[in-house]
Amino acid sequence: MSASSQRLGLWTACLAQLMVVLDVSVVNVALPSVQADLGLAQRSASWVAMAYSLGFAGVLLVGARLADVFGTVRVLAWGVGAFTLASTVGGLATEGWLLIAARGAQGLSAAVVSPATFTLLTTTHAEGPNRTRAIATWTAVSLAGGGLGNVASGVLTDLLSWRATLLINLPIGVCVVTAATALRNRDQGHRSSRRIDLAGAGLATAAFTSGIYALSSLSEPTAGALPVVIGVVSGVLFAVLALQQRHTPNKLVPDSLSRDRLIVLGNAATGLTAACFQVGLWYFLTYRMQDQLGYSPIQAGLAFLPLTATMLSVNLIITPRLMDRHSPQVLIAAGAVLTVPALLWLAVRDHGPFALTILVPSVAIGLGGALINTPLATLVTTGVRAEDAGAASGLMNTSKQFGGAIGLAAASTVAALAGTDHVAFAFMALAVLAAAAVAVVATRRPVPPRSATTPATRPRAH
Repeated sequence: MSASSQRLGLWTACLAQLMVVLDVSVVNVALPSVQADLGLAQRSASWVAMAYSLGFAGVLLVGARLADVFGTVRVLAWGVGAFTLASTVGGLATEGWLLIAARGAQGLSAAVVSPATFTLLTTTHAEGPNRTRAIATWTAVSLAGGGLGNVASGVLTDLLSWRATLLINLPIGVCVVTAATALRNRDQGHRSSRRIDLAGAGLATAAFTSGIYALSSLSEPTAGALPVVIGVVSGVLFAVLALQQRHTPNKLVPDSLSRDRLIVLGNAATGLTAACFQVGLWYFLTYRMQDQLGYSPIQAGLAFLPLTATMLSVNLIITPRLMDRHSPQVLIAAGAVLTVPALLWLAVRDHGPFALTILVPSVAIGLGGALINTPLATLVTTGVRAEDAGAASGLMNTSKQFGGAIGLAAASTVAALAGTDHVAFAFMALAVLAAAAVAVVATRRPVPPRSATTPATRPRAH
């Protein structure tokens, strides 16, 4: 692919990824308005956020394989079209169930779009500085999208309506499809001859969804034994999935990936990191600002700007340079050293001036997140064969989305069981998850910095 096509592909991928990531958080600040307008209970409101993550994560591995089989750019255009349609339905919804269903449909479409964007980068940029810069840009968009979603949510909800937070995807979707159409004739990506394991995807979706539902229901006083029963069902489904994957020739995760310990541990750490950053941080920080500090939607949205700007600038400018000098594990550990204390600070500081309650911890979390996520993305994709690029991207995105959904469900349960200052306990739970991510990657010997190795000599762990 020519340099001009690479540039067009990079910015098409980033714009599509921005749209997908925006919608992880774009309803957060709008949730109180959604609750009031549609008459949703608190638990139903959390499902407006979780339905997207569950739909997203449930079919990601299959969505990633679609890019391998049918072509990256073509699948990207299909997925963005479906995403735009679902966004329009959600923006016009007059019932809570229809909004939740539309959010789920958005998530399903995002499961096709997001891995296609990342696959487009890894198949058009050779390993080395070029690919690292492309991944850093994509990761910066992914990280900043959460904050931009909250900013957009506050501004649009205050000035227009919560519906605008979903309808804004219509012009963005048109732009992405137009750019993808321009790229389509130049799509020369590798296509795999493997078939798509729909049965495995269905089992994985059912197992994870039931598990998260059981976890989120534990705090319900009227739930009784239902969460335990559903949890057992989830365990049985996971066992059936494991058995099915042993005997199918078209595994959701190819053996070349599942037998690589570095990729497995990297994805585990990705899931734990996403449990902290993907949904939970934005969700509980929104409630801290609006419910406890009395911010309006637009004030809460603008208060996310320091966090967003820090993540974006550090990830684009500083992190790629640090990766030339330090191993990914060192940068991930440094990011946690900044993030964990900041989350604990949010847990104990629930009142006071903006600078102390929001600004200082937000900047620290922005720095930490920028140091953690690009090294993780590099760890789980370097050395992957071209025919498995979509599967590797899907595995990474699955880890992110299920991690985000599990993190929100777990933190919500901890918060509800804590009773009094539930948001404080939620931030404590997120701090534990961030620390656990470092512990996982620390179990492997450090991978050399980029300047000390080449794609041919980069060590793999099998």
